[in-house]
Amino acid sequence: MEKSVLEDVLLLLVATLVVVVGVRRLRLPPIIGFLAVGMAVGPFALGWVENTRTTSTLAEFGIVFLLFTLGLEFSLPRLIAMRSEVFLLGSLQVGATAAVAAAIASVFAVPVAVAVVAGGAVAMSSTAIVLQQLTEQGELNRTHGRLAIGTLLFQDLAVVPFLALAGVIASAEGGYSTPEIGLAIGKAAVALLIVLAAGRWLLRPLFHEIAASGASELFTFAVLFVAMGAAWATNRVGLSFALGAFLAGMMLAETEYRYQVEAGIRPFRDTLLGLFFVTVGMQLDVPALFRQLPAVTLLLAGMLLLKVAIATLAARGFAGQWFKALRTGIVLSEGGEFGFALLTLLLQNRLIGADVTQPLLAAITLSMVLSPLLIRHNKRIARFVLRESGPAQSELARIDAANRALAARDHVILCGYGRVGQNVARVLESQGFEYLAVDLDPYRVRTAREAGDPAVYGDAADETLLQSLGLPHASAVVVTFSDPDRALRIVAAVRRARPEVPLLVRTADDTRLEELYAARATEVVPETLEAALTLVSHALLALDVPLSRVIRAIGDIRRQRYRMLRTVFRREGGDLIDDSHTLREELHTVVLPPGAWSVGRAISEIRERGAEVSFTAVRRDGIVGRDPEQGMTLREGDVVILFGTPEANEHAEAVLLTG
Repeated sequence: MEKSVLEDVLLLLVATLVVVVGVRRLRLPPIIGFLAVGMAVGPFALGWVENTRTTSTLAEFGIVFLLFTLGLEFSLPRLIAMRSEVFLLGSLQVGATAAVAAAIASVFAVPVAVAVVAGGAVAMSSTAIVLQQLTEQGELNRTHGRLAIGTLLFQDLAVVPFLALAGVIASAEGGYSTPEIGLAIGKAAVALLIVLAAGRWLLRPLFHEIAASGASELFTFAVLFVAMGAAWATNRVGLSFALGAFLAGMMLAETEYRYQVEAGIRPFRDTLLGLFFVTVGMQLDVPALFRQLPAVTLLLAGMLLLKVAIATLAARGFAGQWFKALRTGIVLSEGGEFGFALLTLLLQNRLIGADVTQPLLAAITLSMVLSPLLIRHNKRIARFVLRESGPAQSELARIDAANRALAARDHVILCGYGRVGQNVARVLESQGFEYLAVDLDPYRVRTAREAGDPAVYGDAADETLLQSLGLPHASAVVVTFSDPDRALRIVAAVRRARPEVPLLVRTADDTRLEELYAARATEVVPETLEAALTLVSHALLALDVPLSRVIRAIGDIRRQRYRMLRTVFRREGGDLIDDSHTLREELHTVVLPPGAWSVGRAISEIRERGAEVSFTAVRRDGIVGRDPEQGMTLREGDVVILFGTPEANEHAEAVLLTG
């Protein structure tokens, strides 16, 4: 009996689930798992799933959502603030790399227009990988980091003409002429201008009305409509679906609803993106690639060397020295998601042979696997190539050395560095106590390090990690996680290593209070009961009860472990205490590049422009100034630490960069 479409999709989903779980355990990018699934179950290996119209349609939807997501990452304020690096350096890197790669492709009898698109695919780098790795290493505001980000911003723009070119040569049945190609690129440029205008003047009021309705499903439908509608519109004028999706993402990135858009689209995006990369893997002839392994290896080495060389030469004038320019080239050497999208468009429309595309796709994949290693050691590689000597200690290494020195002194260990942990840290700091925070949220740790706070990534229930955090020298341990299971594991680990250290635990309510005390927590602070105590103390003071009596009553309740407050009736299936989104406030760091509007201006001027956030600190030359004065003048290279909702932080960043 012939297999149904549903069976094919189910098989792909099951295989993807199994493989991606394994890939994540190995801490490899999920894209590797998706490609591996496609190669394994595709027609060139096990043959469980064939290339059909259904899988092609899934791949097309995947491209649409891939480009839509990448468009959401576009930042017009950052582009304007870094315009010299973006337009000069970016155009040199993309133009030269695409031209050289296209010339090489033309040698293999690839038509010129197709070769240009393939060259564009080679020129692209992975914004996601570069941003994540540079942020983890604390190099985002270094010269090579700034130049790399500027180039990546230009690549976001440069993909527009490449997508337009791919669309026109795919739709031209009887060939295509230079005027047709020029017209297509002109249409794409006009579409880009329309999109930027629409994002500012049309979509913002539309989504404001939808958000005001309070219907989350209506918001999601509107996002899907904008993404698919833009893809359809560009296809109707002879351009590609992918171009419309990318422009739609750019439109919505210019609104304050960008974060909600990302949240609403995530279930569709993640599923379809996974299936897209699975279908890409299905088109890779695994036996042929093994036979061509020397050629793939040579192609990988050639692509990396070509991109490093061109980016280094292009960055030399901006970096001021070869060492920083070479570091920029190494950071930009890997392939990227845009490259996958462009090559898949060529392959789906049979514009280029599989004998050319498959080795190139394999080389791009391998370069993305190697890229974290290359970026992590970019300084050492640059010194080795240039035969330079010098201290190999990176910014990350300096931070780790400072944390190790702190761990050897008297300090407080904060397990968890969310909102509660940060508040505890500020009070400790104000009273002259040192602290060392540990958290499992990598974004939170990166942000804290950028702000100059001593924070470490890791699981506080790991005894080995606790030793490295200086538990033998700690004067107290404070657990700020609201999850009681995690808190119990941390308490057990701390007590095994240090039975006598004061150990304070935060918990959401009193459901696990006795269990935490039984695990030998020194004090347990249930949020709901402490909120009740605070209200009680204010109420008693309002009733003219003497302060000493209030303090004594509250102290008695705490000494009795809140027994009086725990004799209340519970209701099953109760709603969340807070659904007002007031707890969405978070820290956000902004590095001021050369040319930023706020450079040379006071914080008060930035507030006058509508920045409704708290300026919690400014980090300058490695020194952190807390609660800066409103008259403080900002300088180039300052790291400004904001506190507010994601939307307010986004608006404040735009004001800082472009005014």
